[in-house]
Amino acid sequence: MNEIVKSAQLHKDGEEKAPPENRTAWLAAGVGVGIGSAALVAAMLYANRDKGKGRKK
Repeated sequence: MNEIVKSAQLHKDGEEKAPPENRTAWLAAGVGVGIGSAALVAAMLYANRDKGKGRKK
């Protein structure tokens, strides 16, 4: 088992064992990670948008 699968399993186990009032916190954390990941991808695409279009400096 690699570290990504192990991390995902630990996250799932923690989420299932959490009391109902803490599940909202897990959901909010998941949403935050998703938004953060999307922001990183958007920043990378924005930074690399002009590369390879034949522009010479």
